[in-house]
Amino acid sequence: MATPTVPPAPGAPPHQPPAPAAASASAATAPSPARPAAPTTTDDAHVVAPAFLSARALLRAPGDAATWRAVAQVTIGWPWLLTFGILALVWTLTSAGLVAAFGVGLPMLVGGLVAGQWFARAERARVAAQTGVVVGAPTYRRGPRPGWWRWGTWWAVLSDGRRWAHQVYAVAGLGVSSLGWTLVVGLAGAGVGAIAFPGYGQGSVVDDWFGLAWPLVILLTVLGGVALLWLAALAAQATSLLTVRLARALLGPTAQSEALVEARAAVDRAEVRAEQLRETRTAAVGAADEERRRIERDLHDGAQQRLVALGVELGAAKRAASRDPETAAAALDHAHREVKETLAELRDLVRGIHPAVLTDRGLDAALSALAARTPVSVTVDVPTPETLALAPAATQAAAYFVVAEALTNVTKHSGAQSVLVEATVVNGAGGPALRVVVADDGKGGATASPGSGLDGLRSRVAALDGTFDLDSPAGGGTRLTVEVPCAS
Repeated sequence: MATPTVPPAPGAPPHQPPAPAAASASAATAPSPARPAAPTTTDDAHVVAPAFLSARALLRAPGDAATWRAVAQVTIGWPWLLTFGILALVWTLTSAGLVAAFGVGLPMLVGGLVAGQWFARAERARVAAQTGVVVGAPTYRRGPRPGWWRWGTWWAVLSDGRRWAHQVYAVAGLGVSSLGWTLVVGLAGAGVGAIAFPGYGQGSVVDDWFGLAWPLVILLTVLGGVALLWLAALAAQATSLLTVRLARALLGPTAQSEALVEARAAVDRAEVRAEQLRETRTAAVGAADEERRRIERDLHDGAQQRLVALGVELGAAKRAASRDPETAAAALDHAHREVKETLAELRDLVRGIHPAVLTDRGLDAALSALAARTPVSVTVDVPTPETLALAPAATQAAAYFVVAEALTNVTKHSGAQSVLVEATVVNGAGGPALRVVVADDGKGGATASPGSGLDGLRSRVAALDGTFDLDSPAGGGTRLTVEVPCAS
C-alpha cells in the first residue's frame, strides 16, 4: 500500500507519472543471458512427429498439420535424395577406384566431397523449410594456407569427417526416403481404395461371393481403410522424424564441435564479465576514495572549524567571567549555539556515511525519513515492506543513497511539484533483486555525466552487479530505475 510521508502543499498539483521517454541513459552490469539450449530429439519429435508422443495427437494424425508437412517432405525429398544419393554413391565409389588405378580419382574425390558440402547446405535449408527443424551448420577443416592447388587443402578435405558424413547422409537419406515414400503412398492408396470400395464394389463379383454377408464386408473394408490412412500418417511422420535425426547426426555439427563452440562462448562471456568486474572495481575504489575526501573536507571545513571557534569563545568567556559577567554570558550563549550547529553538522555527516535509521528500522523507515526532510512533496510506495528484508545491508544502503541523491537533484534542479518513490523486491533473471524507482514531474533533461552525483550512483550500483536506468526527456519529467541483486 502507498504510504504518503509528506502531504502535498496546498494548491500543489497531484503527482503525475512522467511521460515515456524517447531516449534513456542506462548502464547495466547484469550477467549476459545464457545461451539457449540446443534442440533435442524430443523437441524434434514434438515438431515433426507428435503422433508418437500423445494419444490426442495420435487420434488426429491424418488431419494434423505435422502429417501434411511430413507428406510434403517425403514427396519432395524422395526424388531429391534419390538423385543425389545415387550420384554420391556412384561418384565416391568410382573416384576411390580411380585413385588406385590411374590417380585421377583423387581430384574427383576431393571435388565430390566439396560438392557434398554444398548439398548439405541445400539439404539443411530444405529440412528447415519443410519440417520447421533447423539444423546448424558444422565447422569444416581448412588447409594451413589458402589455395585449392595446395596439398594441404586437399588433405584437409579428405580428412574431414563431416564431409564424409554428408556422403553417408546422401546414401542413407536415399534409403529412408524411398522406404518412406513406398509406405506412405502404398498405405494411403490402399486406405483410399478401401474407403471407396462400397462405391465401386457394389454388384461386382465380390458382391456375389459374399451374398448376405456383403454389408459386413463393406463395414470391415471401410474400417480397414481408415486404419490404413492412420498408418500412412504415422509412416509419414516417422519418415520425417528419421530424416531430421539423420540430418542432425550427419549434416550438423558434431557433439565435440558444439562443446568447443559452447566453451569458446563461455570463455568470451567470462572475459566480458572479468572486464566488467575490473571496471566496476575501479569505479568502486574511486568512489570510495572520493567519499573519504568529501568526509575529510566536511570535517575540516565544518565541524573542525566550529570546534576551533567554540574553543575561542569558551576561552573568552573564561577570561571575562570575573570582570565582565555579561560578556561572558553572551560568549557562552554563542558557544552553545555553536555546539548545537556542530552537532547538527555531525549528524548530517554521519547520515551521509550510513544512516542510523537504516540499520535500526530498515529501508522503509529510512526512505520515509528522507522524504520527510525533502521540501518537495514526496510519496513513498512500498507495497510489501516485509520483502525488503531479503535484501542484504549493502543492497539496502545502495538503494538508500540512490534515493537520497535523486531527491537532492529533484530539489535543486528539476522544479518538480511531486515525487514518487517506489521500493520493492522483484524476481529477476538472476534471482530476487531490490528495485527502486524515483519519478518526478519536473522539467527533465537530467544526465549521468562523468563526475556528477548520478554518475557516482551508477558506479555504486554497478559495483553490486545492479542495473541503472535514467529516463529523463526534456520537459517530460525524470524516472530513475535501479535494480540491485539481493545476492550481492
